[in-house]
Amino acid sequence: MGKSGDGVLEEIIHITRSNVLEICLVKTGTSTPIISSIELRPFLYDTYTAQTGSLRSYNRFYFTDSNNYIRYPQDVHDRIWIPLLLPEWTHINTTHHVIDSIDGYDPPQDVLRTGAMPANASDPMTFTWNLETATDQVYGYIYTAEITDVPANETREFEVVANDKVHFDPFSPTKFEAQILFNDVPLTCEGGFCRVRLIKTPRSTLPPLMNAFEIFTVIEFPQSETNQNDVIALKKIQATYGLNRISWQGDPCVPKQFSWTGLSCNVIDLSTPPRIVKLDLSSSGLNGVISPSIQNLTQLQELDLSQNNLTGEVPEFLAKMKSLLVINLSGNKLSGLVPQALLDRKKEGLKLLRRKPSAGKVRRSSFKSKNRRFTYSDVKEMTNNFQVVLGKGGFGVVYQGCLNNEQAAVKVLSPSSAQGYKEFKTEVELLLRVHHEKLVSLIGYCDDENGLALIYELMGKGNLKEHLSGNPGGSVLSWPIRLKIALESAIGIEYLHTGCKPKIVHRDVKSTNILLSEEFDAKIADFGLSRSFIIGNEAESTVVAGTFGYLDPEYHKTSLLSTKSDVYSFGVVLLEIISGQPVIDLSRENCNIVEWTRSILEKGDIESIVDPNLHQDYDTSSAWKVLELAMSCVNLSSKERPNMSQVVHELNECLDTCEKWRNQRSQQEVDLRSPLELSITVDTEINPKAR
Repeated sequence: MGKSGDGVLEEIIHITRSNVLEICLVKTGTSTPIISSIELRPFLYDTYTAQTGSLRSYNRFYFTDSNNYIRYPQDVHDRIWIPLLLPEWTHINTTHHVIDSIDGYDPPQDVLRTGAMPANASDPMTFTWNLETATDQVYGYIYTAEITDVPANETREFEVVANDKVHFDPFSPTKFEAQILFNDVPLTCEGGFCRVRLIKTPRSTLPPLMNAFEIFTVIEFPQSETNQNDVIALKKIQATYGLNRISWQGDPCVPKQFSWTGLSCNVIDLSTPPRIVKLDLSSSGLNGVISPSIQNLTQLQELDLSQNNLTGEVPEFLAKMKSLLVINLSGNKLSGLVPQALLDRKKEGLKLLRRKPSAGKVRRSSFKSKNRRFTYSDVKEMTNNFQVVLGKGGFGVVYQGCLNNEQAAVKVLSPSSAQGYKEFKTEVELLLRVHHEKLVSLIGYCDDENGLALIYELMGKGNLKEHLSGNPGGSVLSWPIRLKIALESAIGIEYLHTGCKPKIVHRDVKSTNILLSEEFDAKIADFGLSRSFIIGNEAESTVVAGTFGYLDPEYHKTSLLSTKSDVYSFGVVLLEIISGQPVIDLSRENCNIVEWTRSILEKGDIESIVDPNLHQDYDTSSAWKVLELAMSCVNLSSKERPNMSQVVHELNECLDTCEKWRNQRSQQEVDLRSPLELSITVDTEINPKAR
């Protein structure tokens, strides 16, 4: 990523496995992904091959005393060649045409007609570089051609040594004919320091030479692209019904966290293309007949087309889809009889649902859903008749559920709940259009005459509050884990503020609404009070809502809601994370955590703020930075508070500082465990020896 105003060029050589190439930009930091242009250049299939993954261009040099960069039209593939000549090298060149015998690589004549060799004929030609990531795998491509007149009694022969290992037999360049040397197996460089040396052999009378050098590192993609036939089928289904879903971009199954909504994919291993095994297009406003393209999803196990306006007959091709286990066609306007072949499949265990919509049924809302809608009987079944209670809140009771052999959290609205249908509707509508890895995922919901419920992914470690308050089952969080939770929570809130159009203010940021996975990954939850802004507005007048202790005093006073209201609430959460103290404690002289912290800071006793359960096992530098950040977030003036992007940036730096502290401490522990060795060498010679 470059700074504002800077251009960044990335070059990747990728071997496609189909005639379709999907390129997806994924947000990894605080900024929004942006791209100015994508340019594609074809190569022969057997050039620039890697054992696995794709190749990222690290550098491409040609050796000359010129300052000219070379690219198209001199290079037919529009590669950019950077001029380079080290002080210990001698420049050589020719005006003679150099034959290109390297199929597919096509180096420019201007690159081949120039080169370098060691100024001291007995020295090796050494080229070194440092990798950005020490564990990167490396491929190198050396271009060499004899472009000098070699007398009959002279010989130029050398071997290539990479990282002190011989990788090529002795080699002699051919006069005025280019050849290429490269490694078939990727290299690794210890500590990220790479060295390639061209060393003349004992029988050689001339030093080695090199014309140009390309360096690539390996990009490993975590998963193969989705099976191409499945992709084509999906695109046809999308076109048939005019589906316009934000998530239906790029590869349907890859990356997993950005897979298309309504799909489930079967991933066998890294090398096998994923197959689509579930297609849920329920409540998607589908019109017309059931698309024949569906039969091309040959591994499909579940098909849900319920609650649409589909017409025509049930097609017989569904019976020929041997993998299908469940077909839900209920709630449509289909006519005719079910094909006998499909009825025969029912006898073999196929589950076929086909109920027409009830004529007199009145729904309480008109909001549209693209996620799965469940009945109240479904909710009872997935919770085993509401057997295991995970927690209780203003909405109602949260139960443990199981759906398709995966754990879920089912939040059921209590009839006496302070929150009502408006909050339920707000949360469903928001989570249907907003998806982010740091926001808790909505699996589905129940909205019928028997009750309301929300079905979420289960976060196995509960909420942050439980781990800060010493509740039974809650562990004492280490300082690095606390920083990680703070950063990930901030990223989730930042996405609501900057990644959503229009932006969203959560309005109820608090430690009980930060949920933790088994690995202590943090996600923001509970969007019943959230508010979308009119595009362009910085603040809006609203009825004040939130939780006492976390509520922005300025918002409470003026009723003007802005993103800075969430910043205040998050600052209170940071104080909880630092101190482990409750937000409101009537036993304290200053019962509010913000005022309690301010009073201690005024006395200069800042160590008393940090949670004593840490037993002073924390990085003081990052702790004070987080404390300063928290106090800036809870500034009484919203104008003086940072925005969430600034908060994310500061927490990233704090985490980096903490990581260095942790590494230093680990090394000190290693040093303390190591035996002390003292070696004394007595030498009778006073003069130093050659090394």
